[in-house]
Amino acid sequence: MNGQGTIADLPQSGERMAIPCHLAVIMDGNGRWAKARGLSRTQGHRQGVSAVREIVKNAAELGIEYLTLFSFSSENWSRPESEVRDLMGLLKLFIRNDLAKLKKQNVKVVVIGCRKTLTPDIAQLLCEAEEKTIDNNGLKLVIAFNYGARQEITQAVRSLAERVAQGLLSPEAIDEAAIANALYSRTIPDPDLILRTSGEQRLSNFLLWQAAYAEFVFVDCYWPDFGRQDLEEALIEFAGRDRRFGGVVSKTNAAGSAG
Repeated sequence: MNGQGTIADLPQSGERMAIPCHLAVIMDGNGRWAKARGLSRTQGHRQGVSAVREIVKNAAELGIEYLTLFSFSSENWSRPESEVRDLMGLLKLFIRNDLAKLKKQNVKVVVIGCRKTLTPDIAQLLCEAEEKTIDNNGLKLVIAFNYGARQEITQAVRSLAERVAQGLLSPEAIDEAAIANALYSRTIPDPDLILRTSGEQRLSNFLLWQAAYAEFVFVDCYWPDFGRQDLEEALIEFAGRDRRFGGVVSKTNAAGSAG
């Protein structure tokens, strides 16, 4: 991205700007941001939390309906124990300090990921975040915590196999919709745009099933530096994509040529 555009440049689609309904973000680069400044990884993660607050605010203002943040993967447990402990501490601080504000801002928190292996205190915090914002109908903030896409698909297949074994489901009834309905994300639409910071260009086991027709934008800045201008530039790039969903003519072009 060249850094030259603004949100005013976004093309219009009918009465609504071409804003993604669902933006998913791989927040990458906290550690490298800190290292470049001679700081600890924990300080990088703390600055990353500030960037989380910023994107939640901006996403709501720009009309994004779903914002999914890859906050902690199922593979992150292999990091040094001290770093995992600090990350859990930051999660606790974020929920305790920001939950009331999120509720007031009409943000609904949804958590996806495996909860069976979480400690009771972390599991309770996640449940509290969901319960206290359950009636909100503004931005849906989806927190992917202890999440791995292969793990998600595996548990979905296992649950369907159990239903078949119990005689509750025939193998012939297992289609794409049945699998999607068995995923952690069953109440959430697939992402329109997946964004990753830090310059890395891979999914890292994030929303593999759901990303089938998502657009991808990769930005070079580290997550703690990601701000409003970076988000607007990503949205401009997304708005310029021709999304055909496997067809020849895009939905936008087809709508424009109808009649």
